[in-house]
Amino acid sequence: MMNTTPQQQASSPKPAEATCGALFWSFFKVGTFTIGGGYAMVPLMQRELVDRHGWISADDFAQQIALCQAMPGVFATNMAALTGQRLRGAGGAAAAIAGTVLMPIIFILLLATLLGALRGNVYVERIFMALRPASAALIAAAAVGLLTKVQRRWLWLPLAVGLAICLLGVSPIWVVVAAAAIGAACSRWF
Repeated sequence: MMNTTPQQQASSPKPAEATCGALFWSFFKVGTFTIGGGYAMVPLMQRELVDRHGWISADDFAQQIALCQAMPGVFATNMAALTGQRLRGAGGAAAAIAGTVLMPIIFILLLATLLGALRGNVYVERIFMALRPASAALIAAAAVGLLTKVQRRWLWLPLAVGLAICLLGVSPIWVVVAAAAIGAACSRWF
């Protein structure tokens, strides 16, 4: 660990305090401006939590992603709950979850109300068709961002798992179970 002088410590930027209001607002922005669901949110979450506010480190963020993928439930709310709990306890978890789900709930209610009138509308169908590639691009950006944090010697593993799922028809559930068992064994014996 490096020794720093008081002047260096004073000049280094400190992360903004993670108040419940700040957590709500950050996750509200993520929930509002992400199209495509949980994994498409990863780049925006990283920008808010790691890059912009400095509330968690990039390594911790990657570990939280892995943990939230293994947890049952919706990925985005799992990330919000885990981050909020870690930073501000139960109140932080509630604020982050509320921020994440508020705009999608409003949007779903509006869409359900208008769905009858919009069904068959050419312009609405074109908008949704245009959003598909944007969603895929956000998910691909998240995957590339996570791959840059993986040690090179382990890059074969996600490729092998992807091929096993796509080409051999291996159930993703068995992949998760096997990964959890291997992780538990490694943490116990290594």
